[in-house]
Amino acid sequence: MALKERLIALDVLRGITIASMILVNTPGSWSYVYWPLLHAKWHGFTPTDAVFPFFLFIVGVSIHYAFKNFRENEYKRALKKIVKRTLIIFVIGLFLNLFPKFNFETVRYFGVLQRIAIAYGIGATLCLFFNKRNLIYITVLILVGYWAILYFFMPENPYGPQTNLVGKIDLYLFGPEHIWKGLGFPFDPEGLLSTLPSIATVLIGSLTGDILSKRSENSTKIKTLLSFGIGLVVLGYIWGFVFPINKSLWSSTFVCFSAGWAMLFLAFLIWIIDEKNIQRGLNHLSILVQILYSFLCFLVCMQKRSFI
Repeated sequence: MALKERLIALDVLRGITIASMILVNTPGSWSYVYWPLLHAKWHGFTPTDAVFPFFLFIVGVSIHYAFKNFRENEYKRALKKIVKRTLIIFVIGLFLNLFPKFNFETVRYFGVLQRIAIAYGIGATLCLFFNKRNLIYITVLILVGYWAILYFFMPENPYGPQTNLVGKIDLYLFGPEHIWKGLGFPFDPEGLLSTLPSIATVLIGSLTGDILSKRSENSTKIKTLLSFGIGLVVLGYIWGFVFPINKSLWSSTFVCFSAGWAMLFLAFLIWIIDEKNIQRGLNHLSILVQILYSFLCFLVCMQKRSFI
């Protein structure tokens, strides 16, 4: 994103999200943690559950700004960059899962960085080759299709902790020795099938970027973000009565609900920073937080903790 086009509110949102990553993974004592700093045990939504989808949402917004001025003769170069970045992020995630014992017999194949890599890689490729209308269709298809897949392939308790299709596929393909067991049984919240709806989170972020990049008054952008944000939150909540909001499954309702809140939070930041002109020090603060995160992320990963 060119310097003159930088959206300070987005930088601040990124900084807040990264600071939240640090906070929820270093609460001081894991024996005494306030509930907002913990994930929902299965169904449900806590502030901590918003951190990872907020990050992917920001990735999507950034993708739009990166590609909006691309020309057709630059697509091949852009695709090479996407593939390269995807592979690097995925390999780093796999390396951290292997470090320090490098036991390939029990290594967890997937994880946070692996999900970011896949969601970014596929999401960025779709944004590169499809227009806004088609991206909306693809997003809806992913969300509705994922719901149908989970429901129709596992009609008996399709969203249960040990009866859902997400876990069944991972167990079948990789075996229990390569799957996270943090819930007390083999289930990977960053598994293969549940990565599909995370792509929709990136696409919603990209579509939000389209709203932000239009040459219109900030007040108009804020109203648009508020409208879509409230709509997604309400949609996710109502849909949640039949398809529960669930981060571990990355349910379609979770995508809508979290993306809606991301839009509302971003609208609030634009109002504070651009409309009320409270900018001094905010961008520097967000950059400082990101630098701090680069150091602390390494320490957290070395302790084998998920930073979401």
